[in-house]
Amino acid sequence: MGRARSTSSGDRRWSLWSLPGQALVYVLSVDLLALLATAASTAWPVPADSWTPFGVLLGCAALHLHCSRWIERIRRDHSHLPHVDLCSIWILAGALVLPPALAVALVVLMYAHRWWVVGRWDASRPPHRNVFTTAMMVLATLAASTVAGLTGLREGLWAGRSGGALDLVGFVGAGAAQWLVNTTLVAVVILLTVRPRSVRDAVGSAADNLLEAGQLALGGFVALAVAWWPGYALPMVVAAVALHRTVLIHQLELAARTDAKTGLLNAEAWHLQATLELQRTRQQPPGARMGLFMIDVDHFKDINDTHGHQTGDLVLRRIAAALECAVRRGDAVGRFGGEEFAVLLPGVDLDEAVAIAERMRAEVHRVLVDDGDGGVVAGLTVSIGIAVWPEVAEDSVSGLLAAADSALYEAKRLGRDQVQAAGAHRRARWTPAARSERPGV
Repeated sequence: MGRARSTSSGDRRWSLWSLPGQALVYVLSVDLLALLATAASTAWPVPADSWTPFGVLLGCAALHLHCSRWIERIRRDHSHLPHVDLCSIWILAGALVLPPALAVALVVLMYAHRWWVVGRWDASRPPHRNVFTTAMMVLATLAASTVAGLTGLREGLWAGRSGGALDLVGFVGAGAAQWLVNTTLVAVVILLTVRPRSVRDAVGSAADNLLEAGQLALGGFVALAVAWWPGYALPMVVAAVALHRTVLIHQLELAARTDAKTGLLNAEAWHLQATLELQRTRQQPPGARMGLFMIDVDHFKDINDTHGHQTGDLVLRRIAAALECAVRRGDAVGRFGGEEFAVLLPGVDLDEAVAIAERMRAEVHRVLVDDGDGGVVAGLTVSIGIAVWPEVAEDSVSGLLAAADSALYEAKRLGRDQVQAAGAHRRARWTPAARSERPGV
């Protein structure tokens, strides 16, 4: 037991050197730049009356992290969820009202405290990641602090005078500078290490950036409160913890609907969405249609046996991405477990459904996956079964899935890598698969 713990600690300590070459150079460069910028920030004087707001902001940030640590425990238990700490609230407030040296000290002490409360127990965050995060936030803070100084915002806040629209420009400019520096630094390291499908994936979703904008807005109001009287920052701890909890609930709801391996809807969430869509379609005037696909990756067991399960998982993720690229906006792709996928297509007729299915096959043909040993997994194919309501006269999603499933197995029987559609009539009752009756299995 002791040896396993020691090995894990060593892996975390030295995992920095396992980064790709470009990523390693980038991480160390950002760390060094932050260190030089911190040294340069000491050139600005630190007024005596700045220590009180510094202490209040640091205390509020520590109180926020302590009050929300149970949220972070839940996040660690669901490690596939994105990390959210809402520290930007206190960081921007410090950048606006504190001299640069104290603003940097606030960031360093805040993240050191966060590591002590949360990070040291999180095996997914080795020490170099905590150092790099701190370095990024130091640079983002100094960018915001520079804007606050150049626009006269910091001086105006302490003098108790309002610059009106000019102060608003300073607020927005400082927040934008912090967001831009932080987002850029994060996006580059993601592009160098994770290699997402697009730059958009690296800069975060609209919801992620909206949350960051909300934090920066709250940080601006904290700065106003601190400049008026430092004690007014304390009520913002309640707001920060409440926002933190709301974000966690949203993440857990998302996790409950999402397949962790592919990022698609899981079987239960997809089945519920399909059921609601079928009910809605049946209530529409005659002529309304809805289609379902059942998709199976051909010879997937051979991929696992030849290249290993890790490569197999990567193949599933790439195929899931290919399927999503081929569908229309508003269609829903879900994973039913194993190598099987289901697709919901509202308002589609049979001809369009076949065209979409053929487009999916073409996208999957283009998928190439590195097996980690210098080889490439290529030549991937899928078999697809289609059922379109009301041509397939089923009254439930399970019935439509059974029809699509029968068409899928017909495609496999005829040689795989093809599309087959369920007929309008059947000689015998469809036999719904177990996954159709129990979508969570």
